[in-house]
Amino acid sequence: MSQAVSVSAPAKVNLFLRVFRRRPDGFHELKTLFQAIDYCDDVLVELNDSEKLSLETTGLEVGSVQENLAHRAAFAYREAAGLKAGIHVALTKRIPAGAGLGGGSSDAAAVLRALDHLTEGLLDTGTLGQIGSNLGSDVSFFLCETPTALAHGRGEILEVVEPLPGETLLLVLPPVHVSTKAAYEMLGRSLDDDAEQYGTPSVIGPRTDWATIISSAHNDFEIMTAEVHSEVRRSLLALRRRGYPLVLLSGSGAACFALARSSSEIESDAHELTEELGWPCLVTRTLESYPAVTPI
Repeated sequence: MSQAVSVSAPAKVNLFLRVFRRRPDGFHELKTLFQAIDYCDDVLVELNDSEKLSLETTGLEVGSVQENLAHRAAFAYREAAGLKAGIHVALTKRIPAGAGLGGGSSDAAAVLRALDHLTEGLLDTGTLGQIGSNLGSDVSFFLCETPTALAHGRGEILEVVEPLPGETLLLVLPPVHVSTKAAYEMLGRSLDDDAEQYGTPSVIGPRTDWATIISSAHNDFEIMTAEVHSEVRRSLLALRRRGYPLVLLSGSGAACFALARSSSEIESDAHELTEELGWPCLVTRTLESYPAVTPI
């Protein structure tokens, strides 16, 4: 017995990100607008007769197999579903870790979606969602199979919004690994010292047009991350010098992105910025629909 499916695991950017004071459970309350982009890892998941759980990786370094979120997702699904079949995951890694693009969380969600397809929905939606939430806050977004969503709580409470029209992005990838945990701890100290500035979480309504996105774009991590990492500061300044209507850090960093003025200019800008900065600057697009699971 061998059944296999493949699925693209897209990265995300945050078009808006506000972080508020720490909650009693240790997490920070946040408000963010997630947007999936066409910059993806590739995930293949196979059920077989081996009774083993294995992870094969190519591309960027993923670290320890046991700590990898794709492997942990497969293990958690098999335990919850009581599966006896072996699971093999082949991961082609393109999205760098510590970039604020949610690559590991997207890989985990892709594995869960693939196993849900292969087992014909053996687990109910609530159980699948709980597994995702236990793996990481961003996994919930990638599991909901929508390209655009508002999130609050610690990022796991989602409100699906109408997908935005697809736009071209210039994505800059500084050679910096930003620890999400460390970034929250640093920002948390600032929040504790300046509580009145941040107050309580505000209500963020659905944003369904780019003009509103551009006027309200914000990331609470940006100033701090740019101060700590000169590569991030250089990336943001280089993008802003070119006059893009929207330039922002994604998540806690280190990736930065800009909304294109025109697709004809952005290709040459990407080439020039790669030469200027010395690290990858890629052209991609926002997604208007979510990648489907494909039987092999």
